[in-house]
Amino acid sequence: MDERLQKYDNKMQKSYDNLLEEFGSIRAGRANPHVLDKLKVDYYGTPTGLQQVANISVPEPRMLLIQPWEPSMVRVIEKAILTSDLGINPTNDGKVIRLAFPELTEERRKDLAKDVKKKGEAAKVAVRNIRRDANDAFKKLGKSSDISEDEVKELEEKVQKLTDKYIANVDKAVEEKTKEILTV
Repeated sequence: MDERLQKYDNKMQKSYDNLLEEFGSIRAGRANPHVLDKLKVDYYGTPTGLQQVANISVPEPRMLLIQPWEPSMVRVIEKAILTSDLGINPTNDGKVIRLAFPELTEERRKDLAKDVKKKGEAAKVAVRNIRRDANDAFKKLGKSSDISEDEVKELEEKVQKLTDKYIANVDKAVEEKTKEILTV
């Protein structure tokens, strides 16, 4: 691939990857350890990711089991979950913390599906903004007469193909996540 295009391809890929990461944190009725990815706990005065202080497993389809490496961390982790926006009450037996995910209501599923579509639209806007930036850069390059008008047109067509590819990927990801959420 042309190195002038590579930079924009990388940016579009990052926008797409970011969308997938956001989708990972949306819970769809099944327990998914990724809903805890953004959760930080106070580990000896340092905000630390939950995965670095505990083992997280999925013993049942709608339950997460959090097993801290140190027993003293049980209370700290429990407090972090309660103050987060997860909306799930943890239970603990002194050694492990259990997070039971309730069945999602029809209304909640529809809200989550709308949220997924909004995030998808935001990702498409980001991809289109990158295309605009690329086209502007190529036009400037053409004006400084480093390259011909035909080359500028060719680069713009290639950026459009990249844009179409990433927008199709975003649409597919939105469709899959929406289907996952709406499946009871």
